[in-house]
Amino acid sequence: MPARVSEAFVLQTWPFREGDLIVSFLTRDLGKLRGVAKRARRPKSGFGSGLERLSHIRMSYFQRENRELVNLDSCEVLNSQFGLLGDFGAACALDYFAEVSEQILPAAEPNEKYFRLLGAALDHLKSRSPGSVWRAVTYFSVWTVRLAGLLPELHVCISCGSWLEDPEQPERAFFIRNRAGLCCNTCRRALDLRGAWELDAESRIIADEILRTPIAQLSERVWTQSTASNLRRFLAQQMEAHIERKLITLPVLETAA
Repeated sequence: MPARVSEAFVLQTWPFREGDLIVSFLTRDLGKLRGVAKRARRPKSGFGSGLERLSHIRMSYFQRENRELVNLDSCEVLNSQFGLLGDFGAACALDYFAEVSEQILPAAEPNEKYFRLLGAALDHLKSRSPGSVWRAVTYFSVWTVRLAGLLPELHVCISCGSWLEDPEQPERAFFIRNRAGLCCNTCRRALDLRGAWELDAESRIIADEILRTPIAQLSERVWTQSTASNLRRFLAQQMEAHIERKLITLPVLETAA
C-alpha cells in the first residue's frame, strides 16, 4: 500500500483512543481529509508540533479504499503559526479561518484556489502591518463565499432589480438573515424588513476590489474593526445559511482586536 505525500494545512484535531488524535487537514491536491495520528498525544510523538492549528506541513499518509479515515504516518513542518499566538486578535483570526474551512469545505474535493487563499491570508497576518487582521479576515471571507458559490449579486436589488451603483448617488442597500442578496431602501420599507442591516457603498467598493486585487495590493486605507464590518456580517450570514449553524469564532474575533 503506497503512501501519499501532500502539502497541507492542519484544520482541527480531536482526541481519539489512548494517545491518538483524529486530524482534519486540507491538502493542496485532494482537498479536506481526516486521518488518525497514532500516539500523537504522547510525549515523544514523531509528529511533534506539526499538528498545531493551521500549521503548514508536508503530510505522509496511507489511504485505504472504502475507509473514511486515512492513517497518518508523519509530517514535516513547512511553516508554523506559533509566532501569531502572542497577538490575541491574530490568534482569533486563526480560529476563524480554521472553523470556516472545517465547516464549509466538502470532504475529499480538490480546491487548490481555496488552499492558496488560506495561505495568502495567513501570510498577510504574519506581515503584522496596521490593520492586517481585519484586512486578512475580510479578504478571506469574501473569497470563501465566492469560491463556495454563495456570493450573491452586490449591485442589484433582488426584489425590484434596480441598479444600486448610481455613479453620482449610490443607492442604500440592506440585508437580513435568511434572505439572500441585497434590497434597496424602497423595497426594505415596502417589505417591512425590520432589523435589516445596511451594507454601505464603501463596503461594496471594498468587496469589488478584493475580488480583483491580490491582498498585498489592496488600496491604502486605515483598517479597523469598523472597516467593512457589515460586509463581514453579510458574508457570515451567507456561510451560516449554507452550513446551517452559527459560526462560533466570528463574534469573538469582532470584539477581540
